[in-house]
Amino acid sequence: MLVIGVLAAVTVSASDQDMTGTPVLSLGFFGVLLGTICVITLGVMTIASEYGTGMIRTTLTACPSRGRVLGAKALVFFLLTFVLTTVMTSLVALIQTSVLDAASPTGEEWLRATVGVGLYVATLGLLALAVGALIRHSAGAITIMIGVVLLPLVLAIFMFASSLEKLRDALLEYSIPNQLSVFYDNSVTSSGPSGWEPLWIILGVTAVAMGGAYLSMNQRDV
Repeated sequence: MLVIGVLAAVTVSASDQDMTGTPVLSLGFFGVLLGTICVITLGVMTIASEYGTGMIRTTLTACPSRGRVLGAKALVFFLLTFVLTTVMTSLVALIQTSVLDAASPTGEEWLRATVGVGLYVATLGLLALAVGALIRHSAGAITIMIGVVLLPLVLAIFMFASSLEKLRDALLEYSIPNQLSVFYDNSVTSSGPSGWEPLWIILGVTAVAMGGAYLSMNQRDV
């Protein structure tokens, strides 16, 4: 996040590109998008790796309450990811505003591009953790999560038929990359989620997935 964010700012500054009308913080999007791949991988590995190695037996022997194990992993992972992401996005935002000659962002823009992105990415990581608990296979869960992040956007790009226009627009509007771009006021669509709406969407989806993970851990054998 930090390296790509700084490189984007330096590259735009060196090219003398006119930033008029472009949110200066939007350049942080590229590093965050790549960083989400690392976050979802870590989220899956937080629990699925224990099933792969068999260490989950030791964990559940030490703490037989499976809901408590899942909750502890989720809490530690969420807090760690949220703090690191918020710190990185804040550093990138400070560097970009100091390097680029553009209009200063408002307080609301600062909040969404730092704390908002941190909350969104951390919640996306929790979704990956829940999928890892459901699938119990690291490679399979990571593949599913990468598909969740990238596949809707890729499919939408290749939907040229007019009969698929509504489906294409929906895939674009609710794809993870577009929802992340909303926090930077740089959405690729004129409709769809806006403001803090992407956060509420991912929170709802993650809550359902975590509920499923909890039921799965309680009902299935190790």
